[in-house]
Amino acid sequence: MEKRRLGKSDLEITPILMGTWQAGKRMWVGIEDSETVKAIRSAFDAGITTIDTAEVYGEGHSEQIVAEALSDVRDRAIYATKVFANHLKYDQVIEACDRSLQNLKTDYIDLYQIHWPSGTWNSEIVSIEETMRAMNQLKADGKIRAIGVSNFSRVQLEEVAQLGQIDSIQPPYSLFWRQVEKEIVPYCIEQNISIIAYSSLAQGLLTGKFQRGHQFAEGDHRAKNKLFLGENYERAQQALDQLRPIAEHHQTSLGNLALAWLIAQPQANAIVGARNAEQAIQNAEAEAVKLTVDELKQIDLIGRSVTDYLDDNPLLWNF
Repeated sequence: MEKRRLGKSDLEITPILMGTWQAGKRMWVGIEDSETVKAIRSAFDAGITTIDTAEVYGEGHSEQIVAEALSDVRDRAIYATKVFANHLKYDQVIEACDRSLQNLKTDYIDLYQIHWPSGTWNSEIVSIEETMRAMNQLKADGKIRAIGVSNFSRVQLEEVAQLGQIDSIQPPYSLFWRQVEKEIVPYCIEQNISIIAYSSLAQGLLTGKFQRGHQFAEGDHRAKNKLFLGENYERAQQALDQLRPIAEHHQTSLGNLALAWLIAQPQANAIVGARNAEQAIQNAEAEAVKLTVDELKQIDLIGRSVTDYLDDNPLLWNF
């Protein structure tokens, strides 16, 4: 799989990244550790060498599962993890990084990201200057190689970029969720900041596997995803019907068509989760789907039949 430079850093990431929120198990159902380990290793063997996790995914469990899957190939993998909004004071950032290093069984983290801005999820307000002082110290100490942010607005991104080198931003971004294109994408192009999109398949909606009338199991957070509710869901189903002929033309899946469109956008890379090895291998195949300019425009218009009706709230869920 091709590699892309991460922002202005000397790191190279794959355009498809393995997402491991599900590996933490919390807010997911039917997840087995053994299957997750196989999925992560299969993704790596298929060329997805960049793995995204976070301390909050199962309170470190996801990071531990990543280590179980990849410790013997650590030197060839890129680890990206995140510090949560309740750990943004100077000492808390340092301690959180040390915990992640221990969970990941490594002495360095390739990309360390601020998961949510201070104050979100009822967290204590901490100045971004204090948080970045810790991030910059971790980088100087060699514990992390690059700094990223997640779920930041453009104003917040501009502010943090004055305090240190920011090489990536991680927002929700998919064919069916595109608020990031309004303000953040132009800034990232201008400043050479990589976009690492999460929910790049709209939490599975873009795979086409969820039919009209689908009911999620109790405890599945996707039941509160705005795209799975009411008229949004029906518009998404109609858009998927229009996308199917394009996917069939390329002899690929709906999901891989959506991923191919996303990684063809400026600065964009896509995080994709997988419950098992088969899904992970299939995700890797998206990088080989090459769309023409006309196809990209056609897919763009189909996507807008969903996104034009959404509000400007960047949060995917009605939590």
